[in-house]
Amino acid sequence: MQVSKLCDQELISLYLNGHESAFKELLDRHQKKIYTAIYLFVKDRDLAEDLFQEVFIKIIDTLRKGSYNHEGKFSQWATRIAYNMCVDHFRRNKKRTKVSGSDDFDIFNVLELPDENREEQIIISETHSTVRRLVDMLPEEQREVVILRHYADMSFKEISALTNVSINTALGRMRYALINIRKMMEEKSIVLH
Repeated sequence: MQVSKLCDQELISLYLNGHESAFKELLDRHQKKIYTAIYLFVKDRDLAEDLFQEVFIKIIDTLRKGSYNHEGKFSQWATRIAYNMCVDHFRRNKKRTKVSGSDDFDIFNVLELPDENREEQIIISETHSTVRRLVDMLPEEQREVVILRHYADMSFKEISALTNVSINTALGRMRYALINIRKMMEEKSIVLH
């Protein structure tokens, strides 16, 4: 049986019936997205790896207890667990998150991009760095919505449920984030290529 062709729900069922390879496929399928979402919140590679492991331990426990809700997508559910663990970590440690690049890890290195020439790669890298710096300068609520929407690929409905605000509030925060980014670009005479 080729587990790579099965949907997430089928993999979960197989895993619960003792097929460890099904969980490995589920992990392989979603680990980059979930790790990236965690890293964007904590900005520390070691901490992100620790939280990532905790997320998958919690996922395994939840699956084994039969508490997984089949209505949602696995990826979104797992991302929500990751988000909640990050929030809990920061509440415990009273730290604020920042979104910016580092020498160790860059979200854009994880993303698959088509081959470009070196000049195009430099331009793209500079553009991504500029956008990350601008996102990092946003107020916390706006930054959170941008990260969840564009990096964790969550819908506004999911963002509103996750952050305990109305959909209109989540949409408003995104709107203000975009306005603020445009304003910062104008003030700093930044042109994205």
